[in-house]
Amino acid sequence: MAQAKLTPHVTPNARVEEIERGWRLSIPAGNANEYRNAQLDDYARLSRRRFPHRFPLTFSLLARTSSDSISGTWGFGLWNDPFGLSFGFGGNPFRLPTLPNAVWFFRASKENFLSFKDDKPANGFLAQSFRSPMFHPLLILAGITLPFSRKTTRRLLGRIIGEDGINLRSRRSLAPNGALENAPYTSVNTTEWHRYSLTWEEKRVSFEVDNIEAFKSDVSPKPPLGLVVWIDNQYASFIPDGKIGFGVLANPEPAWLEIKELEIRD
Repeated sequence: MAQAKLTPHVTPNARVEEIERGWRLSIPAGNANEYRNAQLDDYARLSRRRFPHRFPLTFSLLARTSSDSISGTWGFGLWNDPFGLSFGFGGNPFRLPTLPNAVWFFRASKENFLSFKDDKPANGFLAQSFRSPMFHPLLILAGITLPFSRKTTRRLLGRIIGEDGINLRSRRSLAPNGALENAPYTSVNTTEWHRYSLTWEEKRVSFEVDNIEAFKSDVSPKPPLGLVVWIDNQYASFIPDGKIGFGVLANPEPAWLEIKELEIRD
């Protein structure tokens, strides 16, 4: 088990500060006119093909937040930074957007709708995974339909992108047939310290909260991935009727995410 080597990245007035055995990531209060982000990662200056992590891998940390209703998103886990757009400025490598591959604990406020499937949770505090191919023939059709029917485009993306997850703040989640069923883990209070762990294998991912299995799935992301911990005031949505929205949100109070004892075994 090793301590991850993370690099901080912050917008103006956001902070990443060392605390005992960990870090505190914080963003200031502000209006909906400016992006605010505090982030730790181990991939920022790497091309995607050089991202450092592959299965099998186990990731674990202790975490708590300043509030259970922070505007925007926060979380921790592994992803391929699919929406990052870089042309090499600031020493970063050239990177274009791609389809998502991720396995993480992800908290998205109600303004977000981050799911391509109608039977999966799209916001809240999620244990979530995505698996996408480098290319799929339906992508051509999705690109053609986007200007004419975003609803059709979303449905096509839902067929291309493998996705699974549950809401850890709810006692109930959507079953594959759309009916409500009991979730395997009851509500998590994110303002209290909890140990969050995930295991990434070739054909399976699993999530634990306080050493109790919370969720498992056969939707396992494709490597390589980078490790990320963040808090920001951003939102994005692609709702079932096809409407797309993205931007930044006001957060009347400062917000923070604290993590400790981050360890990774791969």
